[in-house]
Amino acid sequence: MNISRLAPERTFVVLVDLQEKLLPAIEGNDRVLRNGLVILRLAEALSLPVILTTQYRQGLGGVVPEVRAAVPKAEPLDKVAFGCFGSEEFTSRLGSLPGRDQLLVAGIESHICVAQTVLGALQRGYEVHVAADAVGSRTEENRRVGLDRMERSGAVRSSTEMASYELLGRSDTRAFKQMLPHLKG
Repeated sequence: MNISRLAPERTFVVLVDLQEKLLPAIEGNDRVLRNGLVILRLAEALSLPVILTTQYRQGLGGVVPEVRAAVPKAEPLDKVAFGCFGSEEFTSRLGSLPGRDQLLVAGIESHICVAQTVLGALQRGYEVHVAADAVGSRTEENRRVGLDRMERSGAVRSSTEMASYELLGRSDTRAFKQMLPHLKG
């Protein structure tokens, strides 16, 4: 697969399972949440579509309040399959905007739901960029194993800042000025 730069008109943001009962157990959860929020602010600044997911909301709770506040219009999609492509609603939402063939993925857990989502996207021909500093697992080892597996399978290992600057493209835009405080902090 020929991997290209992220382009705003082609990108969907997928934020996987940043949930009330799951996030506190994640190693580096502050980093994951902080960078996930930067990605959501970027999505807002560039009008990128966002899909939020939860894994078995009844047991693991809803999306954390900070994420809900960042994208109040986004209705989180609840799933029981670990990979998002196991949900018909997920594939339907992705298919609702033709021409969006790039996914910027963040969330938890790196080696389970994030990895299975990324592998499913790659199997379907999506170009996938994973913000490595915006994914986490209960252990750092599992986070690394998940990232390594995704990268070996064809995903681009990126970072929140790298993906942000790639999507922003220029420093003379309203979106860049809007994002600058979040990228410097």
